[in-house]
Amino acid sequence: MSSFIIEGGHTLSGSIVPQGAKNEALQVISATLLTEDPVTISNIPEIRDVCKLIALIESLGVEVMRLGKGEYRFCAAGVKPENTCTSEFVKRCAELRGSVLVTGPLLARFGEAYFPKPGGDKIGRRRVDTHIDGFIKLGAQCSYDKEKKAYHLTAPYGLKGCGMLLDEASVTGTANIVMAAALADGATRIYNAACEPYVQQLCALLSSMGAWIEGIGSNLLTVHGVRTLRGARHRILPDMIEVGSFIGMAAITRSELTIKDVSYNDLGIIPEAFRRLGVKLEQRGDDIFVPSQESYEIESFIDGSIMTVADAPWPGLTPDLISVMLVVATQCKGSVLIHQKMFESRLFFVDKLIDMGAQIILCDPHRAVVIGLDHMHDLRPGKMTSPDIRAGIALLLAAMSAPGVSEIENIEQIDRGYEDIENRLNALGAKIVRK
Repeated sequence: MSSFIIEGGHTLSGSIVPQGAKNEALQVISATLLTEDPVTISNIPEIRDVCKLIALIESLGVEVMRLGKGEYRFCAAGVKPENTCTSEFVKRCAELRGSVLVTGPLLARFGEAYFPKPGGDKIGRRRVDTHIDGFIKLGAQCSYDKEKKAYHLTAPYGLKGCGMLLDEASVTGTANIVMAAALADGATRIYNAACEPYVQQLCALLSSMGAWIEGIGSNLLTVHGVRTLRGARHRILPDMIEVGSFIGMAAITRSELTIKDVSYNDLGIIPEAFRRLGVKLEQRGDDIFVPSQESYEIESFIDGSIMTVADAPWPGLTPDLISVMLVVATQCKGSVLIHQKMFESRLFFVDKLIDMGAQIILCDPHRAVVIGLDHMHDLRPGKMTSPDIRAGIALLLAAMSAPGVSEIENIEQIDRGYEDIENRLNALGAKIVRK
């Protein structure tokens, strides 16, 4: 198990470019299974979860060629139906949360797929009902295979377009159903669809492959199924979670930082959410400039009540940034209620921040009140363990602001979502060593 040794208390400066978006990468790489033609994708983040997904589809027979840093060509012409049903493949799928996204393409193309209980972060219940219900509405039959410990989906006569109302605006659920519907017979109307930029990007890729999708960017998608899809080229958006993490990093270390090529129009409410914590930031073309500030004052609502920062479906605040915003708030001036609605275990890392001297009241599994220290009292260095990707980066930011030496164990969790993070931050003036 690797760890980071962090010498905190250093001011950062310079510019940094966010990696490609992890969540988009998992979707568009899975979409390459829908065609026998080559699909070239650039700006792929070469992080643990993405590399695992690439290895997973390679095991099916997909030819993968790395053309350069972050650019790959995929050709799924050699994938055979029998490869998708082996116990070894199903077992590998269960080890990676992103593997759920191969189910829709495999079911649509071959009429059969297994859907194991997915792995990933242990941050509470992560329902898969939306995916399976959508496949059943498209005409698939579902049974549970006790031996493989996975749901077995079959559509021997192909999938049929239909109308459906999703029980939740699930991003991966929407992506999976859209990919399956792209090769279904007839039109599929998906109400309460997720409309995140990454779903829009998936739809853009599918459209360039020959799919016909209406309503992209809205919560009502209409997918007109086609018989075959062709090859295409696609570039992945910058990762909005990294952009938000770097804004938070500049704030908590009171540093001046430029975040370049952020695709600002795809960030939604993220810049405004940080402004509510008192972080001044400027849009400069497609860059974000965060000036150095001695103090960050949390806003109050118009009636004077305490500010609430809560996650919500797009275009609301992504839940993946709640942990970062909570850490930033510990050194702001004022108080804020952090409400993590989606996952009931994602706030359980706050005990580590409390050990570092943060003033936090954990109200319940979903809510925490943060009383900002306004840098009047620095966080204390400490030894901690990263429980998941987002808590891991939040703890890294806390350690970077705490004068002294901290250690974070289980950094493999951070590696799942952030590429070469220590070297990129050290180039800005951080002092992080991998051990």
